[in-house]
This record gives sequence, structure tokens and C-alpha cells, in this order.
Amino acid sequence: MELRPLGDSGLSVSLIGLGCNNFGWRIDEKQTRRVVDAALGAGITFFDTADIYGDGASERQLGAALSSCRDDVIVATKFGHRNGPDFGLPKGSRKHVRRATEDSLRRLGTDYIDLQYQHNPDPDTPIDETLGELWALMDEGKIRAIGCTNVTARQLAAAEAAARAAGRPHFSVLQGRYSIINRAVGEEMIPMCRAYGMGFVPWCPLESGLLTGKYRRNESPPANSRLAAWRMDISEEEWDKADRAAAVAGQLGVTPLQLAMGALASQPAITSIIAGATGPEQVAQNVAAAARRFTAAELSRLESER
Repeated sequence: MELRPLGDSGLSVSLIGLGCNNFGWRIDEKQTRRVVDAALGAGITFFDTADIYGDGASERQLGAALSSCRDDVIVATKFGHRNGPDFGLPKGSRKHVRRATEDSLRRLGTDYIDLQYQHNPDPDTPIDETLGELWALMDEGKIRAIGCTNVTARQLAAAEAAARAAGRPHFSVLQGRYSIINRAVGEEMIPMCRAYGMGFVPWCPLESGLLTGKYRRNESPPANSRLAAWRMDISEEEWDKADRAAAVAGQLGVTPLQLAMGALASQPAITSIIAGATGPEQVAQNVAAAARRFTAAELSRLESER
């Protein structure tokens, strides 16, 4: 498994990361261990969870599954989206950041979090306050690197300016929604990340399974699928984009899954591709799909079909 630098944090992560949003509500602890073991066996070292996933159960199950190899992997979690005992506090406030991080450490059963994301920007709290508490936690050795998700270009620039003014660590990585049919965020934010020395980590690279080819237009999704679990609606425009991508995959002699994963893996600006799984077979399929790399000419064919 290829390793890529996590921005300028000094950490390196596997090109394919395991999204742990299914843990604790779609799959139990036993199945979680099977998925994690499959990921480790495939060379995955990057595990992505959040305090809100499974209402904290994802962190608990992930921590238990990684207990014997904690120092050999990179664990990312997130704060700022969870409604807990301090509901009502601004989610970027010092008190919330501190409490959320301490709670995540306890659930994960670890002394440190490799990468702590701010899950959503908090309009009620100055970014200096949020970063200040994250820096304090870094100084205590409880966090190794920090990142953010779901921010605008203006919010990212403000966070970068605050870190530079203080001479302290900045957000080393941005996680944003990005796939071969949903590229707007990446096209805007990846150049900023490169300018700031940040990594970029796509989430939802398979569009909740739409890009795997297992769903059919005007048909109900399989009962055990993520699309059914999340009760997500797919617009006609999204179906059209997925159909065009599938047509390109056919022209290139690959599966839709190979195109979806491999096209992202072929971009050096992408740090790691976060893909969830409910079973070991999905882990193996995602890793194998990403092994197919695409030339600039092949990627331009995909671009022409947008």
C-alpha cells in the first residue's frame, strides 16, 4: 500500500483509508473487528471516525479493534457535530473542544489522537479560540495534528491566517466531499491546500455506492446498502453523471468502481481516499480498485464527459 504525507504534519498515511462511519450502528463489534482486520491485512494504516458516528460507538469499537496495534496506525476523529452533555455550547468553544477531545480519547482507549478534525466550522466562535484549545491539546501530547472538514475557502483562509499570526501549527489537512461526479469542492479547495502545504482527503468517493454500479435508476436500493440506510435521494442529474462515468469506464475497459477509486488515486494532490465498508470483501474491492491508475489522457476523457 502506497503511503502519502499528511500535509506537512510529519505523518504519513495509506493511500486508501478506512471510513468508520458504519461502526456501532450498521455493524456490531464483532463485524467491526473483521473489517478492521481486513483493512490492516490490506496495508491500510489510516482509520477515520468521528465522535458522532454511532453516537460514540464507532470510536469505542474502532479503539477496541486497534488495541493491539495502536502505535502502528493513524487514527483520525472529529469534534464539533455531536450533541452531548454540553449541548448548547458553541461547538468551536474552548470548553467543547476540550471535552470532546477528552471524551474521544476515552472512547478510543488511547492516550493520543493522531489527527483531530474540526467537523464543521462554528460561526459563533472565533477561529483563534478553537485553534488555541487545539494547540493546548497538542502541547499536552493528546493530539498530533489537526485538520478541518466542510469549510469554505474564506473560512480556510481565515484559519490559515490565524495560525500564521500565532506562529503555531495550522490545519494540516482538509477533508471534503469529492468524487469523479462531484468535483466542485476539490476544484476550489485543492489548489488552496497545495498553496498552504495541506493535504486533501476526499470523503464519499463512491457517492454512497452510486459509483460502484450496484444501483439501478428507478429501482429501490438493496435493503442492506448504505443508500438505503441513509435514506438518500439521488437526483436525475446525479444519475446522468453516474451513467456517463460508467460509459467512460466501459470505454477504458474497467469497472465503474475502478474508475471511481483509481481516478482519485491517480491524483498526487490527494492524500488518502476515505472509503467505508461493512464487510471485509468491500475493503478488498476498494483497495484492488484503487490499484488501477489512469493516465492524463484517460482522465481527460472522463473530464470531457462531465
